[in-house]
This record gives sequence, C-alpha cells and structure tokens, in this order.
Amino acid sequence: MMEKPNLSFIIEIAGDDEAFQNSILEIIKTEFREEVNLFKTNFSLKKYKEAAHNVHKIKHKIGLLGLEKALIKASEFEKALKIGNTTLHHSFLEILNKIHVYLYH
Repeated sequence: MMEKPNLSFIIEIAGDDEAFQNSILEIIKTEFREEVNLFKTNFSLKKYKEAAHNVHKIKHKIGLLGLEKALIKASEFEKALKIGNTTLHHSFLEILNKIHVYLYH
C-alpha cells in the first residue's frame, strides 16, 4: 500500500491550534511549489549538485507531510545526484506528484 501525505506530524507540532496548522500548511504550499520548480530547472540543466540541494530542501516538506518511505527515497536521490546519478529521478517525480495532488487539489 502506498503511503499518503497526511497532517499528523503538523497536528503534533501545532496541537489543536487550527490557525497555526493552516499557517504551516500555507508555508509548505508556497515553498513546495518554488522548490520543485527550482529542482526541475536545475535538473533539466544537468546542474545535479544544485538539484541535490533543492531535493534537500524539499525533504523537509516530505517529512512534515508524514511520508517516511518517500523521505528515505528522497535522501537516496539527493546522495545519488551529488555524484551525477539520476536513476531515482522518476521515483522522486512520483513523490512530488503525490504531494502536489495532496496540497493543491
């Protein structure tokens, strides 16, 4: 079964404060879109070290959305990119797409 993004970690941080939960979520939405666009640009330009840095930043969102397996996969991709290995690119895009659907639909 594929893991799904969820708010359990954010709720753990924010408690019952829905305004705080929503503000965390809004920050994630804004930063996620920007960071993914930067990642895609750097990756397409074969700037893999910069792309690895983008993946590192995106990992924080993956963790906040409770995606433990995806976080491990993103860490592996980040390490691989640093040495120019792009084999996990498709798997990482699947993670990004899953989060995108969750956040913006």
